[in-house]
Amino acid sequence: MRYSVIIPVYNRPDEVDELLQSLASQHFKDFEVVVVEDGSSIPCKEVVDRYTDRLDIQYFSKANSGPGQTRNYGAERSKGEYLIILDSDVILPEGYFDAIEKELLASPADAFGGPDRAHDSFTDIQKAINYSMTSFFTTGGIRGGKKKMDKFYPRSFNMGVRREVYEALGGFSKMRFGEDIDFSIRIFKGGYTCRLFPDAWVYHKRRTDMKKFFKQVHNSGIARINLYKKYPDSLKLVHLLPAVFTLGVVLLLLGTPFCLFSFTPIILYGLLVCLDSTIQNKSLHIGVCSISAAFIQLIGYGTGFWRAWWQRCVRGKDEFEAFRSNFYK
Repeated sequence: MRYSVIIPVYNRPDEVDELLQSLASQHFKDFEVVVVEDGSSIPCKEVVDRYTDRLDIQYFSKANSGPGQTRNYGAERSKGEYLIILDSDVILPEGYFDAIEKELLASPADAFGGPDRAHDSFTDIQKAINYSMTSFFTTGGIRGGKKKMDKFYPRSFNMGVRREVYEALGGFSKMRFGEDIDFSIRIFKGGYTCRLFPDAWVYHKRRTDMKKFFKQVHNSGIARINLYKKYPDSLKLVHLLPAVFTLGVVLLLLGTPFCLFSFTPIILYGLLVCLDSTIQNKSLHIGVCSISAAFIQLIGYGTGFWRAWWQRCVRGKDEFEAFRSNFYK
């Protein structure tokens, strides 16, 4: 078996259906699929059962333990040479595995990952969120998609790793959020090769509304400090930008009663995002929605970052004590 696709699922049967449909439509066929239900109250077993005649597929259900441990559970029950880690909210183009095969045959890699895009069927809000998560103007561009990168850290929505490497590293850690970056950091610290496969991209839905999106990026900000506490050298200047942006917005808003022009930089930034997104998406409505998405992404991440900095670096709390309500039931 060449590949094992590992899919952790939590209350997303409809999205799993779309992902499995895209897997069944792949040109390349030498792969199995392992779906692991992570304590869902809305299971997807009936969805999985509909694909048993079209895919080499296994379904497991377990108590809730978070995405990292759920991926480990699936990996232990798989048999592929490479593990392909996917989030349940992605859709694959038909040539996804063809692109991976082409890259691996040209030059082997211990680990790899690809970028993400918005599908035409996505709502305008989802397309705006996709813009904010991939745009240069929101620091989204650091997540991948460019060939000239010193290091590419694959994320769990689209990650591949050779089985021997996965087992040598002990799989994903028990971190509830940021566990994919933790895994990528350990890949490099272990001396393994890791590459961006630019043509092995996926359609990534992420969150369907702004409230859920804020929670996601807020937790990402918290995770960045948790990673810093574990790996001090992992914190880069670019990771500070949302925190600085958030602080700047607060200071500008506080200065508004004394100087009306203090609000000007915020307006200009919003117009820049709107113009760029409108051009990229060919839609003024998506451009307008992107203003909200960009501010939510930066401020959500920034507030999570500052909150975690206060709790962990100033007050000295550990990850579990400080953020149990965020990451655990």
